[in-house]
Parts: sequence; structure tokens; C-alpha cells
Amino acid sequence: MFFASDNAGPAHPKVMDALVAANQGYAMGYGADPIMDEVRAQIRDVFEAPEAAVYLIINGTAANSVLLATMTKPWETIFCTECAHIHEDECNAPEFFTSAKLTLVPTADGKMTADALRQKILGEENRGVHGPQRGPLSITQVTEKGTIYTLDEIRALTATAQEFGMQSHLDGARFANAMVALDCSAADMTWKAGIDTVSFGGTKNGALGVEACVIFNPETAWEFELRRKRGGHLLSKHRYLSAQMQAYLADGLWLDMAQAANARCAQLAKGLRKHTAVEMLFAPQANMIFFQMPRAEHKRMLDAGAVYYVMNGDPETGDPDAPLVGRLVCDWSMTEAGVSQFLDLLHG
Repeated sequence: MFFASDNAGPAHPKVMDALVAANQGYAMGYGADPIMDEVRAQIRDVFEAPEAAVYLIINGTAANSVLLATMTKPWETIFCTECAHIHEDECNAPEFFTSAKLTLVPTADGKMTADALRQKILGEENRGVHGPQRGPLSITQVTEKGTIYTLDEIRALTATAQEFGMQSHLDGARFANAMVALDCSAADMTWKAGIDTVSFGGTKNGALGVEACVIFNPETAWEFELRRKRGGHLLSKHRYLSAQMQAYLADGLWLDMAQAANARCAQLAKGLRKHTAVEMLFAPQANMIFFQMPRAEHKRMLDAGAVYYVMNGDPETGDPDAPLVGRLVCDWSMTEAGVSQFLDLLHG
């Protein structure tokens, strides 16, 4: 019953087996390993983008930051939501790598609208040399509230960005969860919808630690390579990244794991809605739930053995009737029995 985060779950055994297999003998470093050639072809096939530049990085913060640095000049601003991962959870790494600023677009459910984006864009690059110039748009999919942009919403956002000559980046740490929920292709959710670059997540979905940076216009690929190296994110024993991604993509494992996580989240949401003291804060559309219930109910759950989930306050002290927000995240390894056990405690 560990619902703290999908990055707290185990790596899939097939990913671990691939690492063991890759650990035999010698292989050239820095991405020159033969497995990487296969991975590049796999990812190009997944995205239906035969010319895409594909690179691997060990974590999502680096993937987002190096991609955005390749897309952004130091005097520009990056447009993202007020709850974007690049704003809330990356310790200013995007600003550090880009030397640019972030302009935050307000949301009601974790998703910006095209109209809200337009207003923020119009609010910048109107002071000449004295203000920041317009840089790229960054979209978080799945959002940090567990919601998902529809394909039409992504297209509307990228079309708005394109009106102002801006590129668009997709932070896809939970890319697979969104894709299976939308029942679409990777191409549909990215370049066909106007996305220029993607941070394609693996770590939160059963990998040990690997993300792919996908650049649909390879003209900037060399700059990305230089920035990755300069930023300290070109792994010397690169085959261990390649092996993870190869196993992750083989035979649709990445989609199977995302479907499993989403299914357990749907089971969890159904059970939560039956409890009169629980209020769902956002419609759970992938593998993450935000809910609210009285402090006393949170304490009762924890005392009864609900192992771990995130909440926004101390369940031990304070008004027992005060509402506290909890977050539950399902990973690929969460079982139906585990969810049932949690719900039994909730309703017990």
C-alpha cells in the first residue's frame, strides 16, 4: 500500500535483466554502444519520426532542463503552468540551464488554456529591451494534478505558441500514462499536435533511471549534445541507459505498465468516491489522485496500517475535523489486492 509516488516503485524485472545482460564484456561509452543504435530506431518508430534526434539522460530534471536550454535564449521567458514540474519541483534547474525566467500561467485543474496562455504571452515582450522576450511553451503531461490535456487542448496551446513564433516542449515524465488514457499514438500527442521536443519518461513507469530527449527538428541536435556534455549529463557507461530503454520499449512493456498503473488508480478512485468524508479535488485521469478528508480520517488510516501516501499537513496534531489534502499515486507494480486493502481500511 505504498502510494507516495510512482518513482518510489520498483524497476520492472525485464529492465533489470536487460542491465545484467548489458553488463557482459566491453562496449564503447558516451552513447556509442550498439544498444543505443537499436534504441534510437525504437523511439523513432514509436514516434513515427524517422529523422528525430534521440538522446538519453538519467533523470527528468536534466531532460527538461537541457532540452529547454537548447530551445531558449538567456533573455527569453519560458511559459508553463503555475504547478508545472519545472516550476515546483526542479530547484530552478531550468532557469540555471537556460539563464531564462519562467512565466507562470494560472490553472484551475493543472491545465492551462489557450486563452490564459495568450494573455500571458501578450504580457511579455512588450517592453522592448527592458523586458524578457518570448521563449518556448512547456506543457506537463500528465499534469501535476493528475489531469490530462486532450489532443485538441495540446493543439490549441501549440497553435497559440506558433502564432507568436514560439516552440513547444512536452514534459512527459508520465508520457505513457497519458498516452494510454487518451488511446492515441505517441505521434498524435507530440509532433502531430505541434510539439517540437519531448522529455519521454521511463523512470516513473518501471525503469531504473532513464529518460529520452526527442527532438523532432534535428537541426538543433548538435547544440543539445554540447549542452548535455557541458551540463554533466552525458553518461560515460551509457550502455546502462540504453539497455533500460531497450527493455522498456520491447514488446510494448512501457504501455503494459502504464495501463496497469492507470487501472489501479481507477480502482482506487472508484472506492474513494464511496466514502462520504472524501472529496476528490480533480478528476483522476491517469495514475494520480488528489483528495481531501478530515485530519482524523487520515490519522485513522495511518494508524490502521496505510503504509504511506503524501498529505499537506500533520495528521497527528491540530483540529481533527480540519480537511487535509492527500495524494495517491499508483505505479505499475501496485496490485488489485493492494488497492483493495487500502480501501478496506478506508471504509473500515
